[in-house]
Amino acid sequence: MTVHEDAVLRYFAAWNTDTAEERTKAVAAAFTEDATYTDPLAEVRGHEGLAAVIGGAREQFPGFDFVPTGTPDAHHGLARFTWDLVSRADGSAPVAGFDVITLAGDGRISSVSGFLDRLPGA
Repeated sequence: MTVHEDAVLRYFAAWNTDTAEERTKAVAAAFTEDATYTDPLAEVRGHEGLAAVIGGAREQFPGFDFVPTGTPDAHHGLARFTWDLVSRADGSAPVAGFDVITLAGDGRISSVSGFLDRLPGA
């Protein structure tokens, strides 16, 4: 497994946590302490901000998981990948997007630029 693939796996592990305790650990494993996350709906920095954004998404979409689609494309310290937000109950995927991550020297994510391709009601 490449450093990029490992980072993407840890990224999804953080986004798919169900409890605040799990989320705190997963965010620390996936992101640097001063990591930034920016998408059309949020702009945060640091573990606390990341955990809050992830927790908000989990509250808004209970019973859903972020699932990678396709294969990450990566070079140097960058990777981009697509994902769907998939219902565990019926397999529907009301939200989809792609993210671009930058890796720090230790393999954790230092920044995320997120883009939303599909939203409910859009």
